[in-house]
Amino acid sequence: MDWRIPKKFREGWESMGEGKKISIAVIRRLPRYFRYLADLIKLDIKRISSKELSQRMGITASQIRQDLNCFGGFGQQGYGYNVESLFEEIGKILGTDKGFKCIIIGAGNMGNALANYENFKRRGFEMIGIFDVDPKKIGTVINDIKVRHMDELEEFVKENHVDIAILTVPNKDIIPTAKRVTELGIKGIWSFSPTDLKLGEDVVVENVHLSDSLMVLGYHLKEKRKEMAERNKNKK
Repeated sequence: MDWRIPKKFREGWESMGEGKKISIAVIRRLPRYFRYLADLIKLDIKRISSKELSQRMGITASQIRQDLNCFGGFGQQGYGYNVESLFEEIGKILGTDKGFKCIIIGAGNMGNALANYENFKRRGFEMIGIFDVDPKKIGTVINDIKVRHMDELEEFVKENHVDIAILTVPNKDIIPTAKRVTELGIKGIWSFSPTDLKLGEDVVVENVHLSDSLMVLGYHLKEKRKEMAERNKNKK
């Protein structure tokens, strides 16, 4: 599967080429590189080879080089990678320097947790509004943001440039809510729903399925138990 990167997310790294297709698997590894490089900076590590980085991340050095070569490489033979420079470049690729403004629709448990997650702002995502239809939630404040009624959505979006809508609404409401926000011109949707949203070509959608991740964990745990049982059997 390939992902054509929208123009807004390509700004600042035109050297990649207009409309260049990057594998979605590569894109999904970039935040992990970004996170590991942030840890290296905290440890005051100035440079690192692809081999050393591979040992820390648990992926091959050749995979790291292939991934980074999609965006120009960044490394030097015999030197490796300048940690801070690579961190900054990957941050630009991911758009952390652009300052995306986000709203949350659905002030339930998930919406509340996301609104309180401080790391988003450090990654360039600013929460500027929260919306719901529950009278008990309207007017309450979550992390210094007042919960507004959905009736105020159109006016709020008109007055504020909103890049991303984070949807944490019941599954029955996900499609009409997604259509509503895209009709207001919001081009980024982060959806926490069992339904995979498919909107217009100019809208970027990231569907998050928490149960999928948990089931993957369950699979690995099951396999680990089988492996341990086999080891114990062979010891007898």
